Amino acid sequence: MKLIEAMKLIKELQVKREDLVKKVGAHCADLDFETPLYSDPKQQVAEWIQSHSDLCKEILRLRVLIQKTNLKTKVTIEIGGKSVEKTIAAWIHRRRDLAGFELAIWSALGDRGLHEGQLPSSQLGGEQRTVKIRRYFCPLERDAKIELYRSEPSIIDRTLEVVNATTDLSE
Repeated sequence: MKLIEAMKLIKELQVKREDLVKKVGAHCADLDFETPLYSDPKQQVAEWIQSHSDLCKEILRLRVLIQKTNLKTKVTIEIGGKSVEKTIAAWIHRRRDLAGFELAIWSALGDRGLHEGQLPSSQLGGEQRTVKIRRYFCPLERDAKIELYRSEPSIIDRTLEVVNATTDLSE
């Protein structure tokens, strides 16, 4: 089974599980004058509960196999002109939020709304003073990093879609 098949199967199992929850909720009790829909409602509810438990066990089994596969399968992705190798699990974390964290720090670098030019100086008796902005970062590096971290999630998505479709689930 491929990774993508396991992920899609989990979604199907979750739909079935939710359906069982609704059935149990709807048929777990009735009034004594009502006619039950099932010949043995108590047994039917017990069967649904058992089926739900079995589905949960299968979802857990598949999730653990996916995690094992993600932890052991290395994937090389070209990011910023460099080939970077990480496990699928590491790429998932980069995609989830770490690339965004990197983008946030580089995006925080700027001129803070400061302006260069001539300003009157109280220390110089009101004479004009030339004011320049001092930047404690390289704007070219900042711009390159912002572009890199902005594009990283979509690069990861593209690559992992192929990897998920071609990688066998670890047993």
